[in-house]
Amino acid sequence: MSRTASITKLARQVNRLKVETALPLSSSYSTVLHSNSYQWSKEDKMEFPNHRTVNNSTTQIQIKDFGTVTQRQIGENVSRKDKISFLVSTLMDLQDSKEAVYSTLDAWVAWERNFPIGALKQVLVALEKEQQWHRIIQVIKWMLSKGQGTTRGTYGQLIQALDMDHRVEEAQEIWKKKLAFDLHSVPWKLCKLMISVYYRNNMLDDLVKLFKGLEAFDRKPPEKSIVQKVADAYELLGLPEEKERILEKYKDLFVESSNEKAKKISRSRSPKKRKPS
Repeated sequence: MSRTASITKLARQVNRLKVETALPLSSSYSTVLHSNSYQWSKEDKMEFPNHRTVNNSTTQIQIKDFGTVTQRQIGENVSRKDKISFLVSTLMDLQDSKEAVYSTLDAWVAWERNFPIGALKQVLVALEKEQQWHRIIQVIKWMLSKGQGTTRGTYGQLIQALDMDHRVEEAQEIWKKKLAFDLHSVPWKLCKLMISVYYRNNMLDDLVKLFKGLEAFDRKPPEKSIVQKVADAYELLGLPEEKERILEKYKDLFVESSNEKAKKISRSRSPKKRKPS
């Protein structure tokens, strides 16, 4: 399907979506009309016949002598939740084609006043729940191609999706180009993610190199799971002395974890106070 045909098809679907609930309107001209009710002129204006009446069971709207009005957003009366659900289902049903995905996304945002970065983040969350890693990669790369979403969080999502899609080399490339140059301030959440990527893919030399880089900036890992992965990596690399050094240096994390676990057990066993009747 060509880009133009894909955009046209998606626009028609959005036009039809919830057309019944879009009427009656309050004091707005943002009426969602059927595709045969208007035409787009070359100047991107919506042309109405001089007299047109839109009916439903509860109201009648008569449009007189409008001539042309400024183009309105297709589907602007559709709720944000429905727009997101519509895009998620459409993306999941598409063939595995970069062109098809990009054309669909282009059509979806074509009538927005501002780039809908918030809505797209919700789309990514929904796709992640469905483990649609390949689609997540395509959506994020499309966003980045538009100059949008260029944040550490977005790059972290991309790294995770690439890893889950068995494209660890690409994940490492993103890490090195976008995040690894700033180890003194990159959030531990992203460092933990990359350590886990290296650990799962048996890239142990890269794992210990990353951790040494963090230590060089005197950054203390926030949880014992990170230290344990590093210690395991040293052991598998045949470096028991380094393993012991790491475990000794960060032993307080294991003590803290044990104390927290004991507190949770104690709270769970303590009788709950009855509320006065």
